[in-house]
Amino acid sequence: MKIKRLLVPVLAALALSGNAMAIEKFKVGYLRVMDDAQAMAAYEAGLYKKHGLDVELIEFKSGTDLIKAIVGGQLDTGVFGFTNAVAWASKGADLKVVGGAQLGYHAIVARDDSGIRKVSDLKGKTLASQAEGSTADVVLKGVVFKDAGLKADDVNVLGVSPQVAVQSLVGKRVDAAFLFEPQARIAQLIAPVKQIYEIGEVWPFPCMVVITSGETLKNRRAAVWKSLDAQRDAIELLKKKPYDAAKLIAGYFIAEPVLKTLKHGELLREDVIRDAIKSQTFNAKLTEKEQDRMQDIANILQEQGSLKTKDGKPFEVRSIVDLSWQKDRKL
Repeated sequence: MKIKRLLVPVLAALALSGNAMAIEKFKVGYLRVMDDAQAMAAYEAGLYKKHGLDVELIEFKSGTDLIKAIVGGQLDTGVFGFTNAVAWASKGADLKVVGGAQLGYHAIVARDDSGIRKVSDLKGKTLASQAEGSTADVVLKGVVFKDAGLKADDVNVLGVSPQVAVQSLVGKRVDAAFLFEPQARIAQLIAPVKQIYEIGEVWPFPCMVVITSGETLKNRRAAVWKSLDAQRDAIELLKKKPYDAAKLIAGYFIAEPVLKTLKHGELLREDVIRDAIKSQTFNAKLTEKEQDRMQDIANILQEQGSLKTKDGKPFEVRSIVDLSWQKDRKL
């Protein structure tokens, strides 16, 4: 009996030690936009730890910087627009798209005093958008402008961060902006602007995807899959409990507990972010239709001269897509 009593704490300590050893360090890159909400929510809700990962969540200012970190081995995975991955892969970088994140919802909001009522009215105006070559920039010039009969040089496009774009609207430095959530919603609450266009309603596309390097996928497949499991759970949280998710991630977007608005007084930041979450379409799965749309965007990149292949043929997006995780999880 005494031996058993002595063994109990020893076995318990070994069990705790085994659990600690099971936690694996992992680095995830993200951008501070609603499109990356799954990465933030998975971190704040402890979902990475639940799946056995000790995640360091690292913010990047641009998809270009994020892709460089993945290629250079400083990151394990990242959630961002796939145009950077396609561009780098076309030059020989070993990259893999391993999961979905969010369908593209980007609104054009225009100042009330700008005279802009439709996209074609942007001619001769100044529009704040994302950096040149980003997924948002490619879609803006290759789809939005094209459909409105505009050429890229018809509009003065400024490549800035979403936060700077909002402040530029407030400060009257731009006439309009092409924005992610929650910045599109925040802009309409704090600046005299109105939404005139939403690409998600016209031309839905997988704006953000999960990307890793081929080497990381080969050497740390189990860990990559754990991270995808955690982000899938986070997406379910975003879909089913948007207010709970908003309480977790609101501080990423709005520093103060309340947002002072023009027409609605003070609003709790959780309420603003909850509404932004509800306006989005998150999905961990990449469907055939979404892969086709990714190919469309790669083709636009080639038309714009931003992506070149050795033989001049279209770059095959599916060549860098690895859907083994979603197939294993039967998504």
